[in-house]
Formats: sequence, structure tokens, C-alpha cells
Amino acid sequence: MRVLYVDDDPVLARLVEKALGRAGIEICHAEDADSAEALIADRRFDALVLDHYLPTGTGLDILRRMRAGGGRIPTIYVTGSSEATVAIDALKAGADDYVIKSTGEDFTALLRRAIDQAIAKAELLAAKERADAETRAARERAEMLLAEVHHRVANSLSMVTSLLRLQASAASDEVRSALAEAQTRIAAISGVHRSLYLGDDVLTVTLDAYLQSMLQDFRKTIPECIRLTIEACPLKISADRAVSLGIVVSELATNAAKYAWPEGGAGELRVELTEPEPGLARLRVSDDGIGSDPAGRTIGTGLGQKLIRAMAERLEGSVAQPAVPRGTTVEVSFRV
Repeated sequence: MRVLYVDDDPVLARLVEKALGRAGIEICHAEDADSAEALIADRRFDALVLDHYLPTGTGLDILRRMRAGGGRIPTIYVTGSSEATVAIDALKAGADDYVIKSTGEDFTALLRRAIDQAIAKAELLAAKERADAETRAARERAEMLLAEVHHRVANSLSMVTSLLRLQASAASDEVRSALAEAQTRIAAISGVHRSLYLGDDVLTVTLDAYLQSMLQDFRKTIPECIRLTIEACPLKISADRAVSLGIVVSELATNAAKYAWPEGGAGELRVELTEPEPGLARLRVSDDGIGSDPAGRTIGTGLGQKLIRAMAERLEGSVAQPAVPRGTTVEVSFRV
């Protein structure tokens, strides 16, 4: 172990060198700030002992410059018995401990103990930093692998969608319609994985970007006379809940596009995601079409409504169809 002892008292320095030398500690002595800083720059020390009053400046000056330059040598500050404020200033400047200066044997014993403790503290800190760095590296590797998984899943789902599109081209109108709906549902799931792959967080989905992307693709499948508008706040939810929400949006938007304007008329289909109160999200899908009776006969197979209810249960939310002057509005409320 090598320690730099900075003190303008050569007699005390010699006493410290002999006492700590018996414990196997090599002492290098510097009498002023300039020679001390030259030694710090030139050699490696396990610890630094600083006296306060020096011929050029103080020990605090050395300590502050060293810390400002990134130096992290464990440092013990030596002060007189009446210099409590100096010791406090040294601790604030980055000293690890301080020892009251004297010529007795207690001084060297206390100094050795303080040096051992400061070095042990530095070793623990270094070990913690290495462990933290390894943890960060492991997490980054895991996130990279998970992002790659999301990428591969999104690509696989896109391939499934393409196969369904090919199948639909050779099917009857009824089958083609069913396959188109299946493509839309798969696209909603694929969009979640695409958002996770492209985003900064591989565990949660930002809903405004996800819905914008998903419905942008949906817009290409509906007649141009239907105007689709989207307003969503940037809420974040887990990937599995985002899948559930995406399927709900897909089903509601698809139903509106199919049934709200049976004669092929023009209209507006609106998707809104708001946070009416902290922790509560509300999805609203509305149209200005012919309207529907919540208690009326189900149009189509009813699979869409079953999916909406099932996905709302997965979101631990509720589905409501409030009365509106025109068209149909469906609301899904859930906690985030």
C-alpha cells in the first residue's frame, strides 16, 4: 500500500513514515501543494493524507483541484483540535475522513485506521459501480434481444396478413370479407410489436403513436368518402393491454365503416383517446351514420361484439354506448 502524506512538518512526517511503515505502508512525503500535485500526477497512490496549512495554499486547495479533475484517491484530512470548521469544509470538498493532528501514538493509530476505512470504502464503491455497469449492460442486451423478438414477430404477422390477402383474392365475397376482417385484427397486433421495436421502451406502448400508425393503415382500406380523424393522448400501457385496445379499436372502426353508411354515403369516423381523470383512460369511437340501437338485433356474425367485450375484460374496463343525437358512439373506459 502506498500513501502520499502532505505536511510541511518533516519531523511529524518522519514519525508517520516510521509508524505506518511497520504496518507495511509505504509513505511518500510532500511538503507543499506543488510537489504533492506533481507526485499525484506521476505516481499511483492508494490513499492521500492532507495537512491543512501548507507553504503554498492549503490541503483544501489540493483536494478541490483533484476532485474537480476527476481524481478519486481516498483522502484523509488532518486538522488541529480547534479546527472543526476546517474538517467540515474538507468533508464537503470530498474528503473521506479527518483525523485530529498530534504528536502522540494515538495520531498514527487513528490515521492508519482512517486510511484502511477510506480504502475499503473506495473499493466497495468501485465494486458497486462495476456491478451497476454490468447490470446496465445486461439490461441493454436483454432489451436488444427483446426488440429483435418484437421485430421478428411483427414481420411474421405481416407475412400472415399477406397470405390472407392472397387467399382472399381467390375467395367468394363472403369469405373475402371475413379474411379482410382477420387481416385488420392481425394488423392491430402487429402494430404493437412494431411500436415496441421502433420505440425507446421495449415493454410499454405509447398509445397516441400506436393508434396513429394502426389507423393510418386502416384508412387505406375504407372508402375515400369516409373521413377518419384520430385524437389520442400519449398514455403508456403494457404490450398485452395495447394488443387488447388495438383489437377494440379495430373492431369498432371496422363495424362503423361497414354499417354506419349502408348506402355508401359520406361521413366522419372519429377515434378519441382521452384521460378524463388521472389514471383513467377513455376510448371513444363515434360516427355520424344511421345510428344503431344498443338493444337491437346484432348485424353480422356478432364475433366483433364478442371480441370487444372480451378485450374490454382483459383491460379490466367497461363498454358503454351512450345516446347521441346522430350516429353511433361506443366508449371503453379502463385504468392506466
